[in-house]
Amino acid sequence: MPFIPMIDYETAAPEVREAWDAHAKIGRITNMKRTLLNSVPAFHALMEWYTLRDEAAKFLTALDINFFCYAISVQNDCLICSTFFRKILVDEGISFEGFAFTPRQQLLVDYGRALAKDPHGIGEEMFGRLKESFSDGQIVLLTAFGAVMNATNLINNALKVPLDGYLAGY
Repeated sequence: MPFIPMIDYETAAPEVREAWDAHAKIGRITNMKRTLLNSVPAFHALMEWYTLRDEAAKFLTALDINFFCYAISVQNDCLICSTFFRKILVDEGISFEGFAFTPRQQLLVDYGRALAKDPHGIGEEMFGRLKESFSDGQIVLLTAFGAVMNATNLINNALKVPLDGYLAGY
């Protein structure tokens, strides 16, 4: 049972409808987003995920991004986000568990898991590997992107946001 009700568009305040409408042009309005819309500033903060994803897409493939986000979401045991990214992978015919990652993809998976599990434990070895593949700016962007991914996982888990119907089969 969710702790916070999801916003209904028909009864929403004008500023909520404005945020909803603007976002609907770029992405699906999910249960998490309907929950976040209880606070428009919180909604806007977490929707920066899209901005960071688009920046990451300048140096990562869509598959790299999906592996990174899936690794974070599985590590956080976030049903919604892990199912969302699993759906993307399954629809592409990819099994995460059996996939032969490139070294760069494995690094993204390892870094994503580390960001979710124990950011204090990320050491010189990991940063050495990151610096071999990415610029300092790219590492900062990946870290911020991972932080927002962690935040979406936290919202879903803490507020007990229900799984979206279209994800049920995954």
